Amino acid sequence: MALPLSKTERLGLALRLVCLTPLLVLIGVLRSTFTALVHGLPFPVYLICAFLNLMMRNLEAREIQYLCQPTMKTYKNWISRKRVQERSVDPLASRLSYDVESLDDGQSSLLWVGDRRKAQKIVLFFHGGGYIAPLLLGHLEWCWRAFVMTGIEMHTEVAVAVLDYTLSPEARYPVQLCQAASALSHLLASGFQPQDIIIGGDSAGGGLAAQLLCHLAQPYPKAVPIQLTKPLAATFLVSPWLTRCTTDRSFAENSTIDMLSAVLVDKFATDLFEYDNVTERDPCLEFPLDLATPFGEFDAVTKQMFVTAGKYEVFREQCVVFVDRVRCLNPKMELRFDIQEKMAHDFILLEGLAGQTGECVQEMKGWMEGLLAESLE
Repeated sequence: MALPLSKTERLGLALRLVCLTPLLVLIGVLRSTFTALVHGLPFPVYLICAFLNLMMRNLEAREIQYLCQPTMKTYKNWISRKRVQERSVDPLASRLSYDVESLDDGQSSLLWVGDRRKAQKIVLFFHGGGYIAPLLLGHLEWCWRAFVMTGIEMHTEVAVAVLDYTLSPEARYPVQLCQAASALSHLLASGFQPQDIIIGGDSAGGGLAAQLLCHLAQPYPKAVPIQLTKPLAATFLVSPWLTRCTTDRSFAENSTIDMLSAVLVDKFATDLFEYDNVTERDPCLEFPLDLATPFGEFDAVTKQMFVTAGKYEVFREQCVVFVDRVRCLNPKMELRFDIQEKMAHDFILLEGLAGQTGECVQEMKGWMEGLLAESLE
C-alpha cells in the first residue's frame, strides 16, 4: 500500500486543486476547442483529454493515488453496481460474483470478471494508468462488454482475470513484470491451457503484456520461468507504451491534444525506474523497443496479435515501429494493426467510463468474435 499523504500534503493538494483547477480547465477548453476545430475532431472527448493531461501534469503519483479509489475497491464497487443493473438477467448476474485470488508474492492478486469455473477462454488483463494510477471502472466495463458479453453471444464462456499489480513509486520495475509472469504461471497451474489464454492490456498495461511476451521468448531471471506447451491463443495491445523515447513524430504532433505528452511519459518513467541516468540502465529492464528484444520468437509464444493506436495519440509511431518489427521477424504470425481515425490515446477506456459500446469497444468485440469463431471450428 502506498504511503498515505500527510496533513500538510493533503492541505497543499487541496489548495492546488482549488486554485489551479479552474485555470487548467480554462486552458484545456481553449486549446481543445481550437485543435478540434482545426482537425474536425469530436470536441467533448478531446476536452476530457486536455483536462486529464493538465491534471496529471500537475499532480504527483501519490496524489493521484490518494484521489483515486484503490483497485480492489473499484472492483468491489463495479461488481456491486453491475449486479444491480443485471439483476433481472440470471445468466449475467451469475457471472458477477466477487472473486479474488491472491498470488504467491502476497502483494498482487487476480480479480475475476465472469465465471472462471466454467470458463473455456481466459483473458489475462493488465490495466493502464502509467503504472501510477489504479484500475478504473471503465477498464472493467469495456472488458465486460468486449470479452465476457462477446463470449455469451458466441456461446463460449469467457472470464477475465484482472491483475491487481503494485503501483509505482511504491514498487519499481521489474516488480510489475514479475507479478504479470506470476499471474500467467498461476493460470497455467490452475489447469488452463496456453491455447485457451489471451493476454493483453491498455497503455502501460499493453506495454506490460508485450514485456511478458519478451519474458516468455527470452526469460528474465528474476521472474518465474514459464515453459509453454503451445502458444497462447492471442495477445492484444491497446495504445501500448513500448519505449521511453519521447522524441518521435507523433509526440511532436499530438502532445497538445492527447491526454499524454512527453512531459507526462517522462514523469511516469521516472517513477517506474530507479535510475534517471542512461548509463545506469540494466539491459534486462528496458521496454521492448529500447533494446534488442526477441521479437523473432513471438510466433512461438502467441498465435496471433491485435494492436490498436489512435491517429492523434503520442504513442502512434512507437506502435507502428513495433508492429513493423514483429511482422518482419514473424511473417507467419497473424497480426492485425488498426490506427483509429479521430481517436487519441486509449479511447476504449473513455468509452468504458461512459458506459458505451462505442467504436473502439465494437472493434475489440469484432476481433474477439473472430478469435472465438476460430476456436469453434
